Amino acid sequence: MSGSSEISLCMIVRDEEAVLGRCLQSVYDLVDEIIIVDTGSVDRTKQIAKEFTECLFDFEWNDDFAAARNYSFAHATKEYILWLDADDVLLEPDRQAFQELKAKLDGTIDRVTMPYHLTTGPNGQVSYSLRRNRIIRRAAGFRWFGRVHEYMEVSGTSYDSDVAITHKNEKPPSSRNLNIYLGMQERQEVFTPRDTLYFANELMYNGRKEEAVVQFEKFLNCRKGWKEDKIIACLSMANCYKGMDEDKRLSALLKTFEYDLPRGEACSEIGQYYIEHEDYDKAIYWLELILSLQQPKTMGIINQASWTWMPLIQLTYCYDKLGQIDKAYEAHRQAKNLVPDHPCVLFNEAYFLSRY
Repeated sequence: MSGSSEISLCMIVRDEEAVLGRCLQSVYDLVDEIIIVDTGSVDRTKQIAKEFTECLFDFEWNDDFAAARNYSFAHATKEYILWLDADDVLLEPDRQAFQELKAKLDGTIDRVTMPYHLTTGPNGQVSYSLRRNRIIRRAAGFRWFGRVHEYMEVSGTSYDSDVAITHKNEKPPSSRNLNIYLGMQERQEVFTPRDTLYFANELMYNGRKEEAVVQFEKFLNCRKGWKEDKIIACLSMANCYKGMDEDKRLSALLKTFEYDLPRGEACSEIGQYYIEHEDYDKAIYWLELILSLQQPKTMGIINQASWTWMPLIQLTYCYDKLGQIDKAYEAHRQAKNLVPDHPCVLFNEAYFLSRY
């Protein structure tokens, strides 16, 4: 690896004894310095961190993730900075590819984007993913912003890597982020459009769907923000309306088309809407459309299932309901090739074997 730039790994952690060792074991030999900032652990997190680095610092928690991240970055000394969360890992193929990536960091690249695999299926196939600015040149001085769901403001020369970070969350859902936003609201702090969107998401995750809809609409009506965030807002708003107002659910899904060409995520949900309303011809139209779409190149979240096997399983059901058995079985066969062990595929396989 001679000639490659050196990398500091910077992390903020709190009560991560269950996963921190796994994370560091997957990356410690790929970086040249490990900076860990603890924000108040009461378990064995700090002891585990000390097994991998002497650069362990305390940060008094103040409900501000960006401040903690910036504090961790301030302690880095190498030319580049890689950041991870404690429940992230590099799988073996990505570990090997990371060494090749490191050799490309020659000081002319300001930032490296990497795929972030948020969830995976039983066979390891990626379900949800997005791209994040994951490695940055320290001298570029990029900083984090946002109390919650923090982000870096970046510029300069970028490199899009295929080396992936895999998220392996072990913790149950928490109301921590929602409470931070509620505190901001109580203190009458100014919400950016991005804050409004993520506040809406946290309300939705915590079952406060009517309040979430108000915030999603507020975000969309401000006419600011990233295109991808607007699409996510529409999809999430449709989820809130499900079972509450079906007409508004469909309208929210169709509204995604105002911001970009049809996406697999929206078309799959529209297809599901028509399945639930037993309008199978319309469902088939939207589901078949997905198979002709080209997945966008974006930093936003991609639901890989909606673009691949999920519409095939939905089509299997629709065609069977219409008595079009050959088409139903062909859709099933294609889904089976993609996710052979998925419970729906196994059910459908047994169904076809018993009936035909």
